[in-house]
Amino acid sequence: MPMASILPADPTLDEIRAALAPLIAESAAFDGFSNEALAGAAERLGVDVDVAKLAFPGGARDMVDAWFASIDAAMATRWPTEKLATLKIRERITTLVEARIDLLARDRESLRRALALLALPTNAPHAAKLGWRAADLMWNLAGDTATDFNHYSKRTILGAVYGSTMAVFLNDESEDFAETRAFLARRIGEVMRFESWKHRRAARSIERPSLARFVGRLRYPGR
Repeated sequence: MPMASILPADPTLDEIRAALAPLIAESAAFDGFSNEALAGAAERLGVDVDVAKLAFPGGARDMVDAWFASIDAAMATRWPTEKLATLKIRERITTLVEARIDLLARDRESLRRALALLALPTNAPHAAKLGWRAADLMWNLAGDTATDFNHYSKRTILGAVYGSTMAVFLNDESEDFAETRAFLARRIGEVMRFESWKHRRAARSIERPSLARFVGRLRYPGR
């Protein structure tokens, strides 16, 4: 029996994709991100299978992409910027990563299959894109407004922290994933200590004479 439809009367492919993605992920633990998982999700939602396939023209990779996008959306709904604003920056990032852990907890085997798929050499660029998208959203929700090099370095570092945390999470059998949460706290602590060191170093730095600039002024007086 099809589940009560959460789709509008005349849904777009984007709406169909977003609605199907979590259902596909539920089946992916057994069927992988496959046509079987897609067909089962379409049947549950009452969507024609051929139409459902049109929503994922890239096949399994698009299914993983859409599922991760649904995790992004759920995280943002649970922790909007205004709610995070009451926390310190370290707590904001920790909270967002832990929210993803909670959202993924019931589908760890599906996550394992998704990451194995993204680990294929042909999918490496797409894997990097999805990692960046998650890190970028987390920093945006945390209120980051940097537009210089820090914009990129923060997201690169958070992407690495998130990726390593997920690797621990996949094999964590402790209660409420305590080992994963402790690992995350240590990694973020290391990042914050490094950021504090950078700020202190920048504050103490003074402009030193530049030999190149001095020679240039000798050659081109008045510049």
